[in-house]
Amino acid sequence: MEPAKRCDFDDRNLLLRMRQKIPADVGLITPVVDGVMDLVRGMGCAAGKEFEVETALREALANAIIHGCGKDTNKEVEFVVACDESRGMLIVVRDPGPGFDPEALPSPIAGQEIFSTHGRGIYLINQLMDEVRFEKGGTEIHMRKKA
Repeated sequence: MEPAKRCDFDDRNLLLRMRQKIPADVGLITPVVDGVMDLVRGMGCAAGKEFEVETALREALANAIIHGCGKDTNKEVEFVVACDESRGMLIVVRDPGPGFDPEALPSPIAGQEIFSTHGRGIYLINQLMDEVRFEKGGTEIHMRKKA
């Protein structure tokens, strides 16, 4: 694993920092998330907030693989996970896709969208994480769970 390049945290204060690329294969989401969460738990990062971090990472990877890469296993998704004792967890997920406008997404809790079988990932991420922002035209999501 390579060190994170662009991070909102001070590298000197990090308990955990990892950067990894994976093929755009939905079958890799669970083993990758399980591995990351084993590290997060082992380091004591996000203590008591593991469910939120795990769910947000899982949803962000799924969105990047399904929508950003079109499930094309020749494409890759990159993610960065960093833990700072005083600032919490930072997760960045990047994909090579065309991006999207998060403001244009319909609310999954209004109207006919309530009955939809998909379209709740971004909503969940926003509910579970303390800070969420999209960069590079929606091809990159930055999520933070405060300590």
